[in-house]
Amino acid sequence: MFRKRAIAPVVALGLIMPASLGNAETQTEANCGQRTTVLEYLSSKYSEKPIAMGIAANGGLIEVLTSTEGSTFTIIVTMPEGETCMVAAGESWETLPGPSLAKKPHI
Repeated sequence: MFRKRAIAPVVALGLIMPASLGNAETQTEANCGQRTTVLEYLSSKYSEKPIAMGIAANGGLIEVLTSTEGSTFTIIVTMPEGETCMVAAGESWETLPGPSLAKKPHI
């Protein structure tokens, strides 16, 4: 329906786009849709839920989704016009430990 598990990211015009067989128009149609439809598909097919998000310089909402057991992940972008596209997907997602984001008091 939307993608095969073997999507590999490539950089094109400053954006990450999926590399797959077929022309660019077919790739866009196969990997894009309404946000609710894309989220429902990823949830039902791979048990993926959003775990992180941010706003890109071009106004797109970037979201990282992963399965509860962390075995798969997908990165999607929703543009201000409303279209959501899957731009990368893979397996073996790992959340890295990072510094605490809590503010430390100044002394």
